[in-house]
Amino acid sequence: MIEHVIYTEEADDDVVAHYHWYESREPGLGEDFLRCVEACVLGIQRHPRLYPVVVDDFRRALVRRFPFEIFYEPTEDSIVVYSVFHSSQDPQKWQARLAQVTDRRE
Repeated sequence: MIEHVIYTEEADDDVVAHYHWYESREPGLGEDFLRCVEACVLGIQRHPRLYPVVVDDFRRALVRRFPFEIFYEPTEDSIVVYSVFHSSQDPQKWQARLAQVTDRRE
């Protein structure tokens, strides 16, 4: 199991924004959202290569109960989370974010 999880600033902003949105709709729903995201990340930590590769070395895991996808990259000793993306949004948004990561590496 990989212990260390790193959320990029953008991914952290995703989680916070969606938490507030759900919490504003129904008190406690934001907390449920956070628990589901945490459970998904725990699954990623336990089996980082189980989830499908979507582009380059980036993988995608689906969050249970909520329509979200977590885009991440496993390394030797950590998981880097790049996006917590609502699945009804235009997929070009997450593709552009991952492309920016790739561009910064070059």
